[in-house]
Amino acid sequence: MKAMAPPLVAGVLLLLTAIVAFSLAASSVNAAVSYDHRSLVINGRRRILISGSIHYPRSTPEMWPGLIQKAKDGGLDVIQTYVFWNGHEPVKGQYYFSDRYDLVRFVKLAKQAGLYVHLRIGPYVCAEWNFGGFPVWLKYVPGISFRTDNGPFKAEMQRFVEKIVSMMKSERLFEWQGGPIIMSQVENEFGPMESVGGSGAKPYANWAAKMAVATNTGVPWVMCKQEDAPDPVINTCNGFYCDYFTPNKKNKPAMWTEAWTGWFTSFGGAVPHRPVEDMAFAVARFIQKGGSFVNYYMYHGGTNFGRTAGGPFIATSYDYDAPIDEFGLLRQPKWGHLRDLHKAIKQAEPILVSGDPTIQSLGNYEKAYVFKSKNGACAAAFLSNYHMNAAVKVRFNGRHYDLPAWSISILPDCKTAVFNTATVRGTLNRKPLCELGKRSISSNKQLL
Repeated sequence: MKAMAPPLVAGVLLLLTAIVAFSLAASSVNAAVSYDHRSLVINGRRRILISGSIHYPRSTPEMWPGLIQKAKDGGLDVIQTYVFWNGHEPVKGQYYFSDRYDLVRFVKLAKQAGLYVHLRIGPYVCAEWNFGGFPVWLKYVPGISFRTDNGPFKAEMQRFVEKIVSMMKSERLFEWQGGPIIMSQVENEFGPMESVGGSGAKPYANWAAKMAVATNTGVPWVMCKQEDAPDPVINTCNGFYCDYFTPNKKNKPAMWTEAWTGWFTSFGGAVPHRPVEDMAFAVARFIQKGGSFVNYYMYHGGTNFGRTAGGPFIATSYDYDAPIDEFGLLRQPKWGHLRDLHKAIKQAEPILVSGDPTIQSLGNYEKAYVFKSKNGACAAAFLSNYHMNAAVKVRFNGRHYDLPAWSISILPDCKTAVFNTATVRGTLNRKPLCELGKRSISSNKQLL
């Protein structure tokens, strides 16, 4: 072999250096969003993330910037939305991404506001949406059977999921591309269906997870209410309360993809209302037990335009008693009280994600969840009173604290109580018609 001339050697070395540098950069970029047992990790930093659901087709494009800004002002880090298959492909092979279905525009508006996005692709979404998001033409595909180990269904589902992922990649909307999408979801609340879904249910769930991961989004995938979600997919909780929830693997974080702020309305039924004191209590309790991702479902419910409402007697309004009401107005004191909760949590964010809490008993119904610094000193604490009716005074760390019934106080420095879930400033802007809360939506066993 002949020796290469110096200029040629230099050129080859330069090329090799560029290839290595590109490979290292690509590896770093693709690892921008990961997770461990405490939280999502974004660019090497553990995060407590507060999210809110805003479904783009349930409001007008003219409303989107204002809604997203109000979400940010309310202390949110993330906007969560489903992707609505029947709105985007009303006829097989004919796609629609305009007007209220301009998904790319909606995601980019979140980015412009400095917020992340959790994209729940499904494509079965439920959401009290017509046909659960499935296009009507799907039922006419020969040999099809929905949400099971069925070839025709899996082919159509995979085609749509890959369509959405490809669109997001081409618009550079995943976090590793400089976009806001930090997480995706496949399927929706399928776990409870497995017991009645026959022999094809579990193979379908495993296939869905594997198919989703194979799209190489570069961000974690979740499956909500799916206790057996296979690695590396994260199983997550939906419900009024999720402090009882434990991920199916020790290396996965505790995530609450739907913290229900209210409930949907049925024609002829009462308008549901969830007191903000109970909502704040539920969120604080989840965080104090090690949770690190909370999404309000809904943060803005909006309107079921046209024939989009699904389910028996679901009303046109999808207000959901959300912090931002159907018309885009702030619902007080819900919006403001939750904003103050988020501020208190964020004051202690670094220490909350640095380790697991220790628990101290302060009484029969009272506990302290203590987060310690590296030297073992108390760095942040949550003081909880689980009694539904009685206020108490507790002693913690050499000081006395008043705890109203069914409340949690947050001490970001282990000394000063900067927020209590039951202490609300201001008054309700409307009379509750059908109250949801600690006494009506969960058993004592689940709560305590």
